[in-house]
Amino acid sequence: MCEGAPVNQDWEDRVTAAWASFDEYPEERAAEFRALIGGLVAELPGESPLGPFELACAWDSTGHSDKAVPLYQEALARGLGGVSQYKGRRAKIQLSSSLRNTGDPEAGVKLLLPELDGPPDELDDAVRACLALCLADLGREREGLSLVLGALAPHLPRYQRSMANYARLLVAPEA
Repeated sequence: MCEGAPVNQDWEDRVTAAWASFDEYPEERAAEFRALIGGLVAELPGESPLGPFELACAWDSTGHSDKAVPLYQEALARGLGGVSQYKGRRAKIQLSSSLRNTGDPEAGVKLLLPELDGPPDELDDAVRACLALCLADLGREREGLSLVLGALAPHLPRYQRSMANYARLLVAPEA
């Protein structure tokens, strides 16, 4: 593995398997799960952005958003998006959620707003959901509801056009 480059498939498979086992670690065994992820991270080159990302995810998933925030920030600063656009976007979504959980929803909004204009992918709805939560914490519930309805509309078996219109009208009422 070279620094900054994607890791080999074996490592990725072992990380995927570790996360697949997450439910086997109840709250009282959270430290064991973090150690499992830490062992995998220890195999990475020292400056790899994947290390702080995986550690942040482990802290976040075990209820420690406060410890996750600086690790997500470090992963992004090290260029996680350049190594994996998908994981870079996940980091922004998860960081915004953690920022909200630690009392800084405004920073979460600033982080996610640009993601609304990015290339579409399977994380679009997660961006909108986390952004909606941050907006709600800031007293901007109508904007948040508009985002959530807009994300939901394409998944409905009927009423897609109506729900999309209602979502738009929540933030831009007709005159």
